Formats: sequence, structure tokens, C-alpha cells
Amino acid sequence: MLMNLSQERLATVKNQTLKDYGQIYLKIEDSFNDWVNQTGLVLAKDISPEIEPLLQRLHAKGAIFRNDGKSIYVNQISPACVACQKGVGSVSLFISLMCHRDCYFCFNKNQDNYEQFSKHKRNYRAELDALSQNGGKLTYLGLTGGEPLLHKPETIDFFQYALAKFPRVHTRLYTSGDLLDEDVLKELQESQLDEIRFSIKIDDPHALQLDVLAKIALAKAYIPTVMVEMPVVPGTLGAMKDLLIKLDSIGIFGINLLEFCFPHNNAEEFQKNKFQVKNPPYRVLYDYWYAGGLPISHSELECLQLLEFIIDQKLTLGAQYCSLENKHTAQIYQQNYTQRVAKTQYFSNKDYFYKSAKVFGEDIPKVLKVFKKLHYTNYLINNDYQFLEFHVEKIKSLAKLDLEVVISYNVMEKRDDGSYLRELRLDVTTPKDFDLKLDL
Repeated sequence: MLMNLSQERLATVKNQTLKDYGQIYLKIEDSFNDWVNQTGLVLAKDISPEIEPLLQRLHAKGAIFRNDGKSIYVNQISPACVACQKGVGSVSLFISLMCHRDCYFCFNKNQDNYEQFSKHKRNYRAELDALSQNGGKLTYLGLTGGEPLLHKPETIDFFQYALAKFPRVHTRLYTSGDLLDEDVLKELQESQLDEIRFSIKIDDPHALQLDVLAKIALAKAYIPTVMVEMPVVPGTLGAMKDLLIKLDSIGIFGINLLEFCFPHNNAEEFQKNKFQVKNPPYRVLYDYWYAGGLPISHSELECLQLLEFIIDQKLTLGAQYCSLENKHTAQIYQQNYTQRVAKTQYFSNKDYFYKSAKVFGEDIPKVLKVFKKLHYTNYLINNDYQFLEFHVEKIKSLAKLDLEVVISYNVMEKRDDGSYLRELRLDVTTPKDFDLKLDL
């Protein structure tokens, strides 16, 4: 069993050299917490004791746990969501970041070149040409925004051009639905659009929600797969249950329940609603590409409660809880997969990090003695930090030793002068408690 090398766990560590090394990560965590506080928000208390029994109930009731539990679904899931896990052959593009709405939780301002693309359009044909010329196999293609239907002719042309370049590609469109009409749906149908995903704002006026629901019902006549994708705002559980019942009566394919996030702006709105940052925000702290922001506490809890509601009420629509971390795994996979690394590294098919085992200080000679008997030499010694690094498969060979073993999580980063393996997290275990199949 692995335990994160937190402040509490580090206090119980016997090996002083490991204790000293662990302080590096406690300082990183403290710096992150200080940064969160500077945004104007605070870290919530850890509510995992509330979530754990709910996860157990969902598992018992038949919910499907995938991507190491970062995605959980019932009934059915879009194949485009499955492809998103690794991001191989899956691309999302936008025509512009222009939008007629101004949602306080929108993270588009975090996107690269937001100022430019909130006023100007991209050359989407050139981007599709480049994807085609590079010889990559494109299997899933999404068009997002902004609001794509602010550019209706370009949106239709995007899917027509994509179909000509990639005849077998699965296409999907993200839209608020506000600007959708039957004429556009007919053109999208002729462009062989596979999937349309509507966003619904739970705090919209009732009349506006009814209008979007009518557009969703209309889309079913033209587009094979009709979905809703929206963040679950804490405190909206009752309203979300009512919405699920309405969507189920329409007969849509499913809904993606997204983890609600703070997008590093509009802090006053989040403070006014007394939202707090989820604690811990990520299993592994890192600079992730996805611009979503910081997860807000209790959104995950309510997403899971909605999954249980769907099961208990025997609703037929598919529903996926898509956590913020579920959005991150494609990045780690693409940074690490097929990279050339030392033989001490293990590529985890569970979360796609490279992992190695380490022992520190006074424990090094004990381990080297065992390795000598086994004629095992694929290890590294770091004199600066006084650790011995080796492959995780060798941990069990140390079962007779009373010592602490650290599991090191790593990601490959490309920099100007080459590629480097960067350590991000430490877990601690003992040889007798470690199980490669369960833990990694």
C-alpha cells in the first residue's frame, strides 16, 4: 500500500536522509498553497471521507470506473471520451474564442493567444491540412470555442473540409445551443456530423433553459449522438436532478458531468458563492496544459451523487463524471509514452507516469547486499541526495528488510537543451506492503 509523503506521513518516517529529502516536496506543497491563497480563494477541508463510501456504493451498483477512477460512468459513454484518455488520434480545434456569453467560470482567458483569438479567427483549413500532411491518424475531431455557431458558414465548412481530408473521422460540435436552428442542423447532418454537445447553464432563467432543451430535442432528429456537457456547480444538486429527468425524457445519448473549476479569474464571484478549492486539488502537482483551472470542493461529490441518482431512478441516459484530472492524463501519456529512459524506470499503465523505487542513506548498503546476491546491477546511486534508485519490480526482493521504500513519480519534459525526467511526487511504502499490480 502506498501513502503520499505528506507532512503527517513524513513525521513517522524513521530514515533521516529520507526525511530531509521529503522536505523538498513539503516546500513545493506549501508554495502551491500560498499561491492558492493569493488567488483570493482558500483550500477546503479534505472531504474524501464523505466521497469514499459513495464510490463504494457506485461500484457495487455497477458504475464503470475507468482511467484509474478519474472517469466514472453509467449506462454508456461517448467513444470520443474514451479516446480523450490518451489523446492519440484525438484533436479539438476552434475557429475563434469569440462568445456571446460571459460565464464567470469560463477558462478561455487561460488559453494561449486568447486576446488575439477572441477578436480574430484561426485558419482552420491550414490546421486540418497540416494534420493531414503530417500523416497522423486522426480518428476523433472536435470543434469548440468560444461559440462556433457565431461563425455558422465556417462551422459547416470545417466539418465538410474535415470529412474530405479524413473520411472516417468521428466529428463532434460543442455549442451553447443559443444560435442553433433547424437550417444549421440540416447542414450539419449533410456534413455527417457524428455528435453534438450542448452546454446548459444551471443558473440561466427558466425560459432560456426551456429554449435550449427544445433545441436539444430538435437536434435528435438530425444528429446521431446528442449530448450535454456541463460543470456541476456545488449547491445545485436538486436542480441538476430535475434537469437529468428532463434530458432522459428527451432521450439524449448522455451527459458529461464536469468537475467545476476556478479559472484563475473572477475570484470575487467565487468568494461570493463561498466556493473553496478542492483539497488536495490533484493527486500529482504539476503544470498541466489543460486550461481549466483549480477544481472546486464538493463538485466531485455532487457529480457522484448524480450518478447514483441516475442508477437509483433507472434513467437510461449515459452519464460520465469527468474529473479535472481526467482531462490531464492525455498530457502525461503523450509526454511519457515511448520515451527512452533509464532501466530503473517503470511506465505505469495506470496513470502514465514513469516510476522508480528509491531507498535512502543508511538503508542503501542493506539493499546493495541483496542486489549483489541477485546479481542485479541496473540501479543508480545519487551521492548528492544519498539515494539508491532501482526498478519497482525489485521491491519484493527486499521483503525481509525492515526499511522504507519511496516510489518516485516522473514525467519527461522537453527543454531547449534536451529532454529531462522530472520528479513530481513521492509515495512511501515498505517491501512487505507493496503490490506492483495493485499500487502501480
